[in-house]
Amino acid sequence: MKKFLAGMVSAAVLATSALAYQYITIGTGGVTGVYYPTGGAICRIMNKMKKTTGVKCTVESTGGSVYNINAIKKGELDFGIAQSDVVYQAYNGEGKFKGKPFKGERVVMSIHPELLTLVVRKDSGIKNFFDLKGHRINIGNPGSGNEAAVKTLFGACKKINLKDLKVEQLKAAECPNALKDKKIDGYFYMVGHPTANIKDAANSTEIDLISLGNVPAAQKLVAEKPYYAWGVIPAGMYKGVNHDTKTYGVKAILVTSDKMDNKTVYYLTKAILDNFDKFKKMHPAYKNLTKKDLLKGFDHKIMHPGAVKAFKEAGLL
Repeated sequence: MKKFLAGMVSAAVLATSALAYQYITIGTGGVTGVYYPTGGAICRIMNKMKKTTGVKCTVESTGGSVYNINAIKKGELDFGIAQSDVVYQAYNGEGKFKGKPFKGERVVMSIHPELLTLVVRKDSGIKNFFDLKGHRINIGNPGSGNEAAVKTLFGACKKINLKDLKVEQLKAAECPNALKDKKIDGYFYMVGHPTANIKDAANSTEIDLISLGNVPAAQKLVAEKPYYAWGVIPAGMYKGVNHDTKTYGVKAILVTSDKMDNKTVYYLTKAILDNFDKFKKMHPAYKNLTKKDLLKGFDHKIMHPGAVKAFKEAGLL
């Protein structure tokens, strides 16, 4: 009987200890992209400090940017990673959020740069953006930031539109195999580099990356939109791609809502700032990040107060 009671007491202590933690979930993207390991990197750092902060962190693989913001709005996710263009559109009621602005959206920090990347099979005959006509091209799964970015690009085009393509809407993780099996001729992917996704594609079939630097619609978007910027994917980053690829992109932004308490956001932000060198080593996409980069790509007016406090203490705001 004593052993039974002792067991009951131990179980009660463990249950009480578990309940003492606040659990937060970060929505990311497909497991082969950069969002998922980014969420994992943040959670690993947070969970090492859980005894001090009382916060435990978990990661959820999701449909991407638009899904994450909608889930935060509904209270189904605590935090999420989203493209800077989608973050802007959500707050201002544009794009997928037209007429439905999310004024409760709050930014924690910016993370890595992402570039809109056009991956094609070398035997597809696609040598430039305008060769996409008539080809089977994946633009991203419905509700993803990837889909939103591609639709924005084609919406600004005069010489070609999505109706000229055989549009597919697979998840990013499905694209390398679809490319290898010739189910698609190419796919767009807004992602940080290097990424396991494109490495998988390059290791299973001969690929090429197509420049968007000479596309008038891309030039127009970069000139007009504050959240877009040019970037280059260096030659040799992926097997068989021996040329630099100029394209444009956004920043990956960690977002939450104004309902998330200040203390939790402060702990999360401070954890990254205090362990920044460790964080940078957790993925090659963070290699050239600086602490000041964490404040780029978004309007500081919608920063969460908890994040503002941490950045001010670090002397960055």
